[in-house]
Amino acid sequence: MSDKKKDIRALTKDQLRSFFEGIGDKAFRGNQVYEWLWNKGAHSFDDMTNISKATRQILEENFVINHISVDQLQRSTDGTIKNAVRLHDGLIVESVLIPTATRTTACVSSQVGCSLDCKFCATARLKRMRNLNPDEIYDQVVAIDRESRLYHNRPLSNIVFMGMGEPLMNYNNVLKAIDKITAKEGLGMSPKRITVSTSGVPKMIKKMADDQVKFKLAVSLHSAIDDIRTSIMPFNETFPLSDLKEALVYWYAKTKSRITYEYVVWNAINDRKEDIDALITFCSYVPCKVNLIEYNPIDDGKFQQASNTAIDAYIHALEAKGIVVNVRRSRGKDIDAACGQLANKS
Repeated sequence: MSDKKKDIRALTKDQLRSFFEGIGDKAFRGNQVYEWLWNKGAHSFDDMTNISKATRQILEENFVINHISVDQLQRSTDGTIKNAVRLHDGLIVESVLIPTATRTTACVSSQVGCSLDCKFCATARLKRMRNLNPDEIYDQVVAIDRESRLYHNRPLSNIVFMGMGEPLMNYNNVLKAIDKITAKEGLGMSPKRITVSTSGVPKMIKKMADDQVKFKLAVSLHSAIDDIRTSIMPFNETFPLSDLKEALVYWYAKTKSRITYEYVVWNAINDRKEDIDALITFCSYVPCKVNLIEYNPIDDGKFQQASNTAIDAYIHALEAKGIVVNVRRSRGKDIDAACGQLANKS
């Protein structure tokens, strides 16, 4: 019977209203169910207490709620929380709550595994098994919001799509999830508090611009020299920097939204003066800021954090050109929750 049941959260509110009309009930019942599913995060039809038992039984016979469950929760000494999230089909992804003094940020996954092949990232070593559905992305945010309130006494303030997977390779589902997260009937979060991070898929960056999205864009850059970028992110051969530049110029022209470049500096890979000069040139194309991210080793000798001297050289050179630069210290390293470490070791 269960394989005939539809995932109820795949239905729009109008479709739910039509379902109730079709069984001779009132259309507004669909609004009630929709609110339970999205605003109140119901995991079972029995939770829907303002709906009669007979109606809940009909829902039970026709539909299923494919909610996630937090399989394992790990807490870091710095307050970071990592969730191993079990999906309805038994697959697992990871999401992270990152607290600071003023905010809590949810780092969420968009794919099981990843479509791309960045050499420095643990997630890239897992093959892509499937895209996450909009409700599975949404549920990660709901779970982290609850943990933020429980452990840090405040609601979630920001969301970054920087967990497992390349969000732009699951574009439609990511957009639907963000629609739900920002809707008044969902979590009501401002899109300005959401950042989608991509390794750089030019065609999809242009599509986002055409779709007039309101969230922020971050690009995992790591080198502005093609052959070096290809050596650490092989898909750069397919999507070279010239194509990425063109897409980002298009994005800014359409959205007027500043871009964030994420950039890890590694020893003997991208720590020379010419690497800095290339980044400064790339930053001149559109208004941007640079986040220099501390590297978290993934048991691989090739990639090692650059010296403080090399990082300072980046900071001074960027600031001298008026480019905003932040150094992002990694959090949650003791539980493999830091940038690039998400790989379901459990």
